[in-house]
Amino acid sequence: MQATLLSILGLALLGALHAQEGVPVQADFQEEQFTGKWYSIGLASNSNWFKDKKHLMKMCTTVVSATADGNLEVTSTYPKADRCETKNSLYIKTEQPGRFSYTSPRWGSKHDIRIVETNYDEYALVATEISKNSGTSTMVLLYSRTKELSPERLERFTQFSKEQGLADEDILILPKTGKSSWEER
Repeated sequence: MQATLLSILGLALLGALHAQEGVPVQADFQEEQFTGKWYSIGLASNSNWFKDKKHLMKMCTTVVSATADGNLEVTSTYPKADRCETKNSLYIKTEQPGRFSYTSPRWGSKHDIRIVETNYDEYALVATEISKNSGTSTMVLLYSRTKELSPERLERFTQFSKEQGLADEDILILPKTGKSSWEER
């Protein structure tokens, strides 16, 4: 019985590792075309943080800039209570174009970030696997160059999120805030 249990656990672990390896990266990723201003339209995650904060989340802006060494400086501005908060992250390039790593200085979590698909001037689908001492979680982001996206793009985001093992309750189309001060950043 122990051998059977160990075999099942081994297969489950292998399946989880294979699932992350199966996450695609945009073919022929063009970093310079990816830079600029994006709106966060959708967010999906199975993390406890997301589950706790989901009801507070709103659409935010993200500005992506290339650094001289090929990394990405990512600055997100989002509404929090009655003010704007800004978060800066440095995504470190890997050997695979369109794939980056990031380590949170605050939480110590390691992020494997993949630009899954983009047409650069309309939308981008980004998948991240987050590893912490307490385990791993998945996050999928849907970016848009405008505050609106077609139903087909929204459906693709939902479909891809489910392919990553996320459930309906893990998927959120972010509501607009009605405030424009943070959106202009």
